Amino acid sequence: MTFTQSNDPNIREHVQAFQNLPVDEQLALFWFIYKEMGDSITPAAPGASTVSPEVAEGLFNQVKELSHEEQLQLQRDLINKADNQLAREYGSFSDTTKLLFWYRLAQGMENATIIPMPANYELSSQAQELFNKIKQLDFGQQITLFRDYVSPMGAQPKAGAEI
Repeated sequence: MTFTQSNDPNIREHVQAFQNLPVDEQLALFWFIYKEMGDSITPAAPGASTVSPEVAEGLFNQVKELSHEEQLQLQRDLINKADNQLAREYGSFSDTTKLLFWYRLAQGMENATIIPMPANYELSSQAQELFNKIKQLDFGQQITLFRDYVSPMGAQPKAGAEI
């Protein structure tokens, strides 16, 4: 699987710190980022030239048909690069479409069509420290960080497989 990664060492360091968190903590941190910055991310992701809203929406619609436990497992599978049909479909997306897909998941969590965050969830001190650092980045760096974080997720589509 190929993806573009920023050459900015600060961004790489943040992505590495993100990826070093336990999977459920990564999901929680991504949720807190959405809650904090979702309004500013919204115009950037759907308007990008490489985004395919229909493709992201198609996978989102498949995910929202799953049980809440299956939805959570899929999110874990994407982070863990599990090899299953939905992870391969995600793996075939452009980086920007992947970002839009996660944005749609966060919207779904907000309206409970996707498994919501527990109301009393608190980030670990390590995740909270990273969250504070991310909030200090400028908008362009934040978008680059999120794109670099979601890009390697999912599984490599199989050669000749229909998606």
